Amino acid sequence: MAMEQQFNHDQNDFALSHTFELQKQAFKQHTYPSLEQRVEDLKTLYGLLITHQDEIATAISHDFSNRSTDETRLFEVMTSLNGIKHSLKHLKKWMKPSKRHVGILFQPASAYVMYQPVGVVGIVVPWNYPLFLAVGPLAQALAAGNRVMLKMSEFTPEFSALFQKLIASKFDESQIHVITGDVQIAQKFTQLAFDHLLFTGATAVARHVLHAAADNLTPVTLELGGKSPVIIAKDADLKESARRVAFGKTMNAGQTCVAPDYTLVHRSQQDAFVKAYFEVIKAFYPDSIRNNPDYTAVVNDRQFERLQHYLLDAQQKGAQLIQIEAESDGRRMPHAVLTDVSDDMALMQNEIFGPILPIVCYDQIEEAIQYINDRERPLALYYFGYNKAEQQKVLHETHSGGVCLNETLLTAGMEDIPFGGIGPSGMGHYHGHEGFKTFSHAKSVFVRPKFSLMKLIYPPYGTSIQMWIYKLFIR
Repeated sequence: MAMEQQFNHDQNDFALSHTFELQKQAFKQHTYPSLEQRVEDLKTLYGLLITHQDEIATAISHDFSNRSTDETRLFEVMTSLNGIKHSLKHLKKWMKPSKRHVGILFQPASAYVMYQPVGVVGIVVPWNYPLFLAVGPLAQALAAGNRVMLKMSEFTPEFSALFQKLIASKFDESQIHVITGDVQIAQKFTQLAFDHLLFTGATAVARHVLHAAADNLTPVTLELGGKSPVIIAKDADLKESARRVAFGKTMNAGQTCVAPDYTLVHRSQQDAFVKAYFEVIKAFYPDSIRNNPDYTAVVNDRQFERLQHYLLDAQQKGAQLIQIEAESDGRRMPHAVLTDVSDDMALMQNEIFGPILPIVCYDQIEEAIQYINDRERPLALYYFGYNKAEQQKVLHETHSGGVCLNETLLTAGMEDIPFGGIGPSGMGHYHGHEGFKTFSHAKSVFVRPKFSLMKLIYPPYGTSIQMWIYKLFIR
């Protein structure tokens, strides 16, 4: 058995290296794909999603044991299609050289920046949104003119196999190649000398990815996560705020990198907020969670057990647990609120990534801001309240990858603003034009006409004209 596994891994290593070299050589033959070629590639990808959206939703649901088909359509298929459409609409403008100013000292001349494909891009795809987090960076890498290899998650095997088959049906291996396999394959994947590597996943794993990329000096974009906080201002509309927080927390059963991780509520409003929050949950899922097709399950037993440990650990340390239903249905886990939480609890030290919402009380807005700033910088921050001055205070006195005022999640699905973290929540960003630039090399070009005054500053030095130039420019 051990010999068979070693043989399989050796085969996989060879296949990875073979595909990588194939793409490198193909890129050398076509280092700057035309606008028409890039548009054709994006339209082909768009057509694949349109044609196979039902198969995609079914495969993802099977991988989760149950995932709402509507969640997949809304937050994977539609967002992926919107991203492709945005690139198609703006690609001609993005590819156009950007004119730059040339100072009088260097005249006569002109300068511009051209955006050149970097080469072969590697993309590591997580399990929580396996379509959107594959297609989003893939489309932007294609728009930038690159070849792409994708490593899919082993935790969504049915979808990963389907996506591999769909891509192979329309794209040559030298253009796009989808790889499946376990963690050892992922490690080998990140050790390839890509021209850019984008990793979406856990911060702990990202450290290993950075080490692997460093050996090849590979530029890296890290899309991680962290504990994204919610602030409910004292003057906020509690019911509407609870509805929008619940939307962000129930989507994909909280298994979203920008899901609200914990909520800061004014001490006098804790009970009212919790009541409003559970009223919304009941309205979202009126007929219990049992056999409810809209209620997404936790992806696998390991993640389910981790979340159960968080609940038990918190209760043992003094937290109060509030749930509508006490029993899970398979891995469909009831949404839970925890009050009286403390920093020594596991769920307050780690990203929750599930249907659990801790509540932290504050008395003054400064306390809420300080609480956030005492912790690692999150991927997202959510503020609910309509006081403009307080909104600006939160925006200017906190750091996070992105912010929603009176909403959750949506920065992750918008194409015309950059998406990315800061510090432990990520490095670099993509989406839309920022994604095109992330997967491009901004090449500076300086153009000198036949006539040039530069000879006036050539050696030998000490001429009268050089003295005049010094007086003119050094003052």
